[in-house]
Amino acid sequence: MRITKTSTITMLFMRFPIDVLFVDRAGTVVRALPGLRPWVLMAGARGAADVVELRTGTIVASGTQAGDDLVFERPDSEGPVGA
Repeated sequence: MRITKTSTITMLFMRFPIDVLFVDRAGTVVRALPGLRPWVLMAGARGAADVVELRTGTIVASGTQAGDDLVFERPDSEGPVGA
């Protein structure tokens, strides 16, 4: 799930860990947090414009790290968002 226009999230009331990517306006990962545990008050990253929440294990399996560029595509295959 992509949450736009924020650089922080909270894990209050969550019951399971998730992977989290903090992404800047250009789509570059500025921070990757694999396995962020429940009940963390706040997690964030300086320079982030969006947050991407993923299933636990996705970051490690994909090798995603700070500095990687992400491309967000529309589900209807119209191409990258903003194109």
